[in-house]
Amino acid sequence: MSDPNRRRAIALALFVTLLWSSSWVLIRWGLDDHGLRPLGFAGLRYGVAALVVGAWVLPRPRLRQALASLDRADVSRLSGLGVVFYSLTQGAQFVAIDSQPAATTSLVLSATPLVVAVVSQRLLGESPTGRQVAGSALIAAGALAYFSGDLGFTSLGLIASLVALAANTGAALLGRSLNRALSSPAEVITLVSMGVGAAILLAGGVIVEGVPRLDASGWAIVAWLAVVNTALAFTLWNWSLRHLTATASAGINNTMLIQIALLAWAFLGERPGSIQWIGMAVVSVGVLFAQAVGSPNLFSRPRRHD
Repeated sequence: MSDPNRRRAIALALFVTLLWSSSWVLIRWGLDDHGLRPLGFAGLRYGVAALVVGAWVLPRPRLRQALASLDRADVSRLSGLGVVFYSLTQGAQFVAIDSQPAATTSLVLSATPLVVAVVSQRLLGESPTGRQVAGSALIAAGALAYFSGDLGFTSLGLIASLVALAANTGAALLGRSLNRALSSPAEVITLVSMGVGAAILLAGGVIVEGVPRLDASGWAIVAWLAVVNTALAFTLWNWSLRHLTATASAGINNTMLIQIALLAWAFLGERPGSIQWIGMAVVSVGVLFAQAVGSPNLFSRPRRHD
């Protein structure tokens, strides 16, 4: 019988991916309609989100004590997660979205579950099951079918997408490892890692792009992304990582491929054709196959290496 916490983690992870998918529409609006630049935009999003998480953590004695109890090694590891999960992954993703169609970036990132499945056994001691590997292969095949038309690659966009893919893979593995090893609450892990990543993004944005200038609508987009799609979403995601393997969480994350396509159709006027619908169906089957209840590694508690 499966643990209710792991079932709840799957539901929460899917909800988080819906929030993150809506971010792509909001990011495109911010970049196209409000003159925001990618690094500064990303830095503002995660900087404001870190302030929100800090405002939640610091007044609470239990969380404040957990934050103060982090030793130098813990802070270093969480800072490394911040660099990979926020500075590299999100910064590169914003640059890619700004440089080429969002669908192209989404296609490249859809390879994440396959890459995670290949390396997770060696790094985390988690052996992906045959169903998870086959499901990941179906996800990739469906993604290729969906984006079989003109993808509109640009040199900068492709490089940024590949950087985001590598960083996203590293973030999935490192985030899973840290959440499995550390006893700190998810809010503390989020605060430290996000704060470090946001500081690097903001500094890089100011150096490369100058000081961001936002109108009221731009600030509204940043605020929504920061509070709902970041502060809340990443805290829930960190909690879900305690109960899901790296391959499982990456597979759930990849449902964003379908969600982004549907949201782009609804809000950006990007209507999928027949082959795109087929591709989405294949991706859906792949996700369901990889998450099947009969897959023992998905619903059994991951092994700990203390």
